[in-house]
Amino acid sequence: MKSGISFRKKNRLKTGKNFSRHSPRRKFLAVLVLSAAAVLLCVFIYRPLRRMLNPDSAAGEQQKLPPQLLLSYMNLISEKEYETMYDMLDLEASGYPDKEDFIKRNSSIYEGIAMQDMEIEIIGYDKEQETVSYRTSFDTAAGAVSFENEALFFKQEDGYGLVWQDSLIFPELRASDKVRVSTVQAKRGDITDRNGVLLAGWGTAASAGIVPGKLQDRKQAVAEIAELLEMEPEAVMRKLEAKWVKDDSFVPIKTIPAVREIDLLSEEPDKDAVREKKRQEQLLEIPGVMITETSVRHYPLKQAASHLTGYIQNVTAEDLEEHAGEGYTANSVIGRSGIEGLFEKELKGSNGCRIYIADADGKARSELAEIPVQHGQDIRLTIDAGLQQQLYEQFQEDKSCSVAMNPFTGEVLALASTPSYDSNDFIMGMSSQMWTALNEDENRPLYNRFRQKWCPGSTFKPVIAAIGLETGSIDPQEDFGNEGLSWQNGASWGGYFVTTLHAASPSTMENALICSDNIYFAKAALKIGADRLETFLQKLGFGTQLPFEINMAQAQYANEGHMEDEIQLADSGYGQGQVLISPLHLASVYTAFCNSGTVLKPYLVYKPKKQAQEWIPDAFSEQTAQRVLEGLKKIVNDPQGTGFGLHRDDRLLAGKTGTAEIKASKDDHTGTELGWMAVMTPDKSEERPVLIVSMAEDVKGRGGSGYAVARLKEVLGYWFEQDQNVP
Repeated sequence: MKSGISFRKKNRLKTGKNFSRHSPRRKFLAVLVLSAAAVLLCVFIYRPLRRMLNPDSAAGEQQKLPPQLLLSYMNLISEKEYETMYDMLDLEASGYPDKEDFIKRNSSIYEGIAMQDMEIEIIGYDKEQETVSYRTSFDTAAGAVSFENEALFFKQEDGYGLVWQDSLIFPELRASDKVRVSTVQAKRGDITDRNGVLLAGWGTAASAGIVPGKLQDRKQAVAEIAELLEMEPEAVMRKLEAKWVKDDSFVPIKTIPAVREIDLLSEEPDKDAVREKKRQEQLLEIPGVMITETSVRHYPLKQAASHLTGYIQNVTAEDLEEHAGEGYTANSVIGRSGIEGLFEKELKGSNGCRIYIADADGKARSELAEIPVQHGQDIRLTIDAGLQQQLYEQFQEDKSCSVAMNPFTGEVLALASTPSYDSNDFIMGMSSQMWTALNEDENRPLYNRFRQKWCPGSTFKPVIAAIGLETGSIDPQEDFGNEGLSWQNGASWGGYFVTTLHAASPSTMENALICSDNIYFAKAALKIGADRLETFLQKLGFGTQLPFEINMAQAQYANEGHMEDEIQLADSGYGQGQVLISPLHLASVYTAFCNSGTVLKPYLVYKPKKQAQEWIPDAFSEQTAQRVLEGLKKIVNDPQGTGFGLHRDDRLLAGKTGTAEIKASKDDHTGTELGWMAVMTPDKSEERPVLIVSMAEDVKGRGGSGYAVARLKEVLGYWFEQDQNVP
């Protein structure tokens, strides 16, 4: 606290004695007498002289003056020492002579407005009137408050007493007035897709509650209600026993889904809606139960986008401590994951607050401070809700992940992970049983797969082909020789062989891409060499963070930072070994084949003016990119290509299949498989451009990469059948 007045400490007269240990004894008495006389002389001379020079100093030496007292009093406000403040008053002249009334009045106002950081400056002191003029300022929940005021003191026998009136808090405040704090809750911003389709926003739900006075046989009724709401009876009782609850109060117990008539009247009624309707009818049969509408955060795509949108929850004590000073209150919500968490600052907005003085009738008579409400920003994403839904539906029974991009702009059109959860369950109040089931599910529905890195298998072969061409390690016309379906590079490999399902003949780069020959690309990796391959992969972002709004796992080519041996290098050539990459990173590298060798930066926040941003300019030469792209086109359009299942007569597509083996060791033949498909529209004149990379786990015995091909055929059918262009 600052003060504009200072007080000097008065110098006290000091006396001293200086005796020599060697003085003769006979001089001792004489010196003693003289010293005593000097002391008495000083006393009789100094005191009258001091009073003459400064008449007020004698009293000030024993007690504080009003300006000092006021500073002390104001300091006690910040420290919430209301009892000590009360002890400084002249009770006969003050309002609120009762101690409890005084403490209640001051504490409720100062703490109610969240007063802090008080500063005071003394600007005047009238000694005759014993009044102190001062200027004060402090922060409140509604912003800074400052004013000039005057304090009156009465002289008492033992000093001064402060004459307290309500106006000492605020000059306009009267005894009958109240200081009110009005809060306007900020509306959380919506999350929409590129077309304005709602991904997260405000919707209507049902609030199941109880009017305690209408309950019959409370114990039995609470047990029935708890069972229907999937709660513990103790949790229901705690809500009913809250201090504010009266017999005629409506006590909200749990937020549950609203039932829409349209969901019940369709030809095939929504099963969840039918089940919810029945539950609410059972609840309403219990006397005392009421169901009302309430506004809640709503996620229309449910499981299809929950890993993307994330969810919100009420703040905890830990949140309030971690985010102190950021405008959160006990009634706030906070984004926990996904876009809700990533853009929490933009979405949450800031509450408005108004502090004013109201008269006895509640009418505002004086404004003290106000901060206008700032509603949260809406976040518009590049996501296409329809494509997001389709990818989810095609893979919802699998452990999978899919990403979709515009290969010419870098806009991310979909990010899907299956199995999934429903963000709405967190809003409605997830039961402990449901939470346990989600966490113990062996398929891990809470696990966000599109953020993870995976073994890419044969979808990595186009990258190896491009690196081989760019480094001059591979002649695309060279025939690497037909080795059959297994091969090893000499006896030093022991019993380890590279195997393939299809051998290219002749074994040239394009043929090897079309039939996905593992042996060709193992040889290609050996020709490139570990050092050159690692250096080029680093250029392609391996070992660094993908520049994207959502944090993705970093791609790697080796667990320990360097390929250990020749076998690991050979396996890396066809996307095995220790190569791991996220599907979005892989999709980003594939954009180089559509953009003359430049890798585009993926982005998620929508921009009206679409402009591609380069991530890795000229990662490959235009010639290299074009040659690899020709091979990718044939993979989908040549009847011998592994991706021919996606061939369309109305669209030119290019892509690459991939099957990655997940083994515990080189000799493991019982591991599972990942099925991959990367497909894109390479023609820049395409009206609905798209690049999709999908991966499904556990496809061994289910068609390998062919499983992903079949799923994406349906997705592409939906995408190209849409009438409107991508905005």
